[in-house]
Amino acid sequence: MRRTERPSTRAVTGGETTAPVHVLADESSPVVRITGVLDRSGVPAVRDALLDRLVARPGPVVADLTEVRVVDPAARAVFAEVRREVADWPSAGLLVCDPAGSDPPDPALAGVPVLPTLDAAMDAVARSPMAAVLTADLAPVPDAAREARDLLADGCRRWGVPGLVEVGSIALTEIVNNVVAHARTPMTVRLAPEDGTLRLAVRDRSTRPPSFAGPATPTSIGGRGLLLVDTLAERWGATPLPDGKVVWCVLAPPP
Repeated sequence: MRRTERPSTRAVTGGETTAPVHVLADESSPVVRITGVLDRSGVPAVRDALLDRLVARPGPVVADLTEVRVVDPAARAVFAEVRREVADWPSAGLLVCDPAGSDPPDPALAGVPVLPTLDAAMDAVARSPMAAVLTADLAPVPDAAREARDLLADGCRRWGVPGLVEVGSIALTEIVNNVVAHARTPMTVRLAPEDGTLRLAVRDRSTRPPSFAGPATPTSIGGRGLLLVDTLAERWGATPLPDGKVVWCVLAPPP
């Protein structure tokens, strides 16, 4: 069982140096424990740890605030920001466990489910519908796009959405080929259906922003770049990570 811990810089309150914020994640659990003192200087460490857990583990993640003291209320907005960032990822979500709570609700946590105890948060995770998600780790080789398309076609058959195979294959091919041509790192593909749409995400290990190759001829196979994804997708984007990025998109069935 491997755990990861991310300490931030030390916080200063009332002229005294206090314990920095620490973020502890356990690979076997959806819980990310945040301890110490959280101010704006600790926000990047919290954001990075939450995104790292969400990209590594399909399904909802719980940010446990039981043992943290928030000295800057604005820092609490990081949880809403992360939830918005992953809202269109396949099979991803964020809940917060905050025994302190607030009445009225804290506007910084708008849109984030907040539970008073860790037991309540874990019950909410258990009640979440089991995601129909497929993942695959791929090498940055020319054949990667074919493997990704095979995964997508299999998923669409299982999920009863055959009408999304063609548009999904085109979009996924462009995202995977972008990794092969520009990031040149191993990648993880994640796919999931949601509310009649197909959600795709490809995580690579390059911090370079996704590259737009521009349009190519209509008869070319691949190489048309992420501009094609922009044309096909309902929504798409790229989320930077400390050691790479996630390029994601949401696809609807053709009319």
